[in-house]
Amino acid sequence: MENVLRPVIVFGGAIVLSYVLAWAVDRLMVRLDVRHPETPMWGLLRSGRFPFQAVLFVALVSAFFDSTQLAKDHRGAVDLWLTIVLIAASAWLILRIVAAITETIATRYAGATHDPARGRRVRTQLTLIRRLITAVVTVIAVAAVLLQFPGMKTFGTSMLASAGVLGIVAGIAAQSTLGNLFAGLSIAFGDMVRIGDEVVVDGELGTVDEITVSYLVILTWDERRITMPVSYFTNKPFENWSRGGPQMTGTVYLHLDHSTPLEDLRAKTEELVRASDEWDGRSWNLLVTDTTPTTIEVRVAVTARTSGDLWTLRCSLREQLITWLKTYHPEALPGIRYIQQDKLM
Repeated sequence: MENVLRPVIVFGGAIVLSYVLAWAVDRLMVRLDVRHPETPMWGLLRSGRFPFQAVLFVALVSAFFDSTQLAKDHRGAVDLWLTIVLIAASAWLILRIVAAITETIATRYAGATHDPARGRRVRTQLTLIRRLITAVVTVIAVAAVLLQFPGMKTFGTSMLASAGVLGIVAGIAAQSTLGNLFAGLSIAFGDMVRIGDEVVVDGELGTVDEITVSYLVILTWDERRITMPVSYFTNKPFENWSRGGPQMTGTVYLHLDHSTPLEDLRAKTEELVRASDEWDGRSWNLLVTDTTPTTIEVRVAVTARTSGDLWTLRCSLREQLITWLKTYHPEALPGIRYIQQDKLM
């Protein structure tokens, strides 16, 4: 009977105690979240309840396992697996804490600054820092697990003898990876491109959707996602439409007949621009920029708050101006002229 009660007491007590302690910490986080609504950190830290409970359970079982009188002949194997589970649970808990801290900093900074561009820059930097910490913690956890096996220690010792050759091979193999890693850090802290920026890369317009330490994802207007290595942005030129502010200037070109009433067209253009919700009120103009023997080229330049508003404004202006000309001044639209000449007899 005693052989049954001891394991039940140890495992049952570990489960109950770890649950109670994790629940108490969770309740504390709830109260702190209510008292400090200005920061989301306490609420975000609640996501670490389950890994915290796992760490407590494994630590308690490891400390009192001898009292169970179980697996006396396999004590080494039991300690090994308990250590592995503890390492994994600890890494899980650390990653949850790091995620809560970085998200809190990004949220508080976004609420404190009045410059959206600076807010996106900080979020980009924090995202890359979080990914780097995740990679480091994962590597350390995996290494700690592997070192628990005697065979891996022997393997590591034997590999250490040829470290010089392996270092050269690894350096050559990892050249591209390391280049992308340093390029990612350069992008994050050099404020070259940020999450949410509108960029043009290889003729494709899109919004930066995700930045990692090795690649960057661009979401295009037609919802395609283009994945590119971050080293591209440090080695080749690209357009960043969001740098310095999202406002933009765009043009609408019309090819019209020489008989076009330019003053009436300019007045109609002003009416349409001022009535548009996409116009930001900064500037507009209409000019004749070129002429040919059969047509003139009219350019309408307008401003808008964002590239999306500018695209809508340009399309709307083009359509409304052509409709107006077709209705009230059809002679202004270019066409093929036939000149009939009397033949001399």
